[in-house]
Amino acid sequence: MSYYWIVRRVRLSVLAVVLVAGASVAAQDAALVRDAASLQKKVAAINQRAAAKPRQTTPTFRTVLTDREVNAYFKLNGRTFLPAGVLEPELQIGDGGRVRAKAVLDLDAALKPQNRSFFDPLAWLSGKAPVTAAGTVRASNGRGVLQLETATISGVTIPKTVLQQLISYYTRTPESPDGFDIDKPFDLPANIQSVEITPGQAIVVQP
Repeated sequence: MSYYWIVRRVRLSVLAVVLVAGASVAAQDAALVRDAASLQKKVAAINQRAAAKPRQTTPTFRTVLTDREVNAYFKLNGRTFLPAGVLEPELQIGDGGRVRAKAVLDLDAALKPQNRSFFDPLAWLSGKAPVTAAGTVRASNGRGVLQLETATISGVTIPKTVLQQLISYYTRTPESPDGFDIDKPFDLPANIQSVEITPGQAIVVQP
């Protein structure tokens, strides 16, 4: 077996691996685009139903949103609507209404107001770090409730008050300067009456 024949076989093998890897990446990208487009279409339909005039008969509309679709939409379109400092968000929907969310957050912006004491442990947190939160969500009669179970920064458990500060910072708006309060029930948008949560998906119910 000649040296040149061996080199040629190695080159062909490497080329085959590259082609297979490229095809796999292309398939993954196509799946991301498909899932993101699917979510966008479903959300548009939900909003259209909410804006439609009431009918004499009101059938129940059920729309299934998967966490795969949500994560694809975050990955492809997140930069267009997520607050500055929120990176790589990801959602996992489990059994019994359990939801786990994670993202990389800018701690300098959210946890370091000018009046924070030097002795406050939060004053030592800096930079961008992964933040996770897990809990259960219940949504019925047009209202939702979140019950927090755990929250972490870089894998270290944090109290609810710290998570609340992060959420308040990144969800505040001119209409709601204090942001979202994780302890308070909230109104479901788009005339959604309830959300049924099962592993990997949330089923949105509208009249």
